[in-house]
Amino acid sequence: MSGQRPADIGLGLWKIPKDACADVVYNAISVGYRHLDSACDYGNEAEVGQGITRAIADGICSRSELFIVSKLWNTYHSKEHVKPALERTLRDLNIDYIDSYLIHFPIAQPFIPFETRYPPEWIFDPDASEPKMKVAAVPLHETWQAMESLVEAGLAKTIGVCNYNTGLLNDLMAYAKIKPADLQIESHPYLTQQRLIRLAKSYGIAVTTFSPLGAMSYLELDMADANDSVLAQSNIIEMAEKYQKTPAQIVLRWGIQRGCTLICKSNQVSRLKENRDIFDFELSNTEMDSIADLNKNRRFNDPGDFCETAFHRFNPIYD
Repeated sequence: MSGQRPADIGLGLWKIPKDACADVVYNAISVGYRHLDSACDYGNEAEVGQGITRAIADGICSRSELFIVSKLWNTYHSKEHVKPALERTLRDLNIDYIDSYLIHFPIAQPFIPFETRYPPEWIFDPDASEPKMKVAAVPLHETWQAMESLVEAGLAKTIGVCNYNTGLLNDLMAYAKIKPADLQIESHPYLTQQRLIRLAKSYGIAVTTFSPLGAMSYLELDMADANDSVLAQSNIIEMAEKYQKTPAQIVLRWGIQRGCTLICKSNQVSRLKENRDIFDFELSNTEMDSIADLNKNRRFNDPGDFCETAFHRFNPIYD
């Protein structure tokens, strides 16, 4: 089980434009990234694959040195669609297996064929007079059984879940024959999710956190504003001055010391390097607690909010 995988900084591919994506992946691998976090829904897996292929061809790394993650989209939850979904991802990434394949959301939506629209996104029929999100009656245990078959077929080294809460995780552990190796969740100083992380670790599940800097990824989507930035907190700024680091590096170091792998993203090589330059100092227990005390359960990526606002369906999963 990859629960023993050491905490690291991974490259997130969400919102990386297609025309820049191959170069971003190549540059990230060139400066030391080996954990790549992709997904069907990001719409750029073919370009991610181009960057990976070029890096391997240039001798920067081997395939076995990379830890490549992708995710099963909501429209492929039915058991007959899980394997074709991964096979499409593997073709796009130009690889033979995935290191970790995750259920992206605990939300099932009606199937949309590849030839109709790929990636399918959230809206069932964008051309309808009132486009909206729909859900499908597919139990999560059926999806998980199909995920297990991917490991048995050698297409996925490990499987896991994203955006699960404690109840869903306990339930999954009760029926899973192949246990989840990874739990990927939103977590940052404003949303520490300490009990969920503790539960996952008690099961031997590695925890990966996305949006480790909080609001930064959501400003351009109008899902956060500048006042939501944890980087402006006085204690973060004081620690940055003490350790001669940026506020972002302080927050990332806090996440690493919690034992989590962090998914960060940037198009800039300088920022890619900066995000990884956090392994030459250590925060004290008092400093760790001071950052954790900023928690206010502020979630930025919440289907209970954005599904209703953008896709005209109330669909909470965390309440």
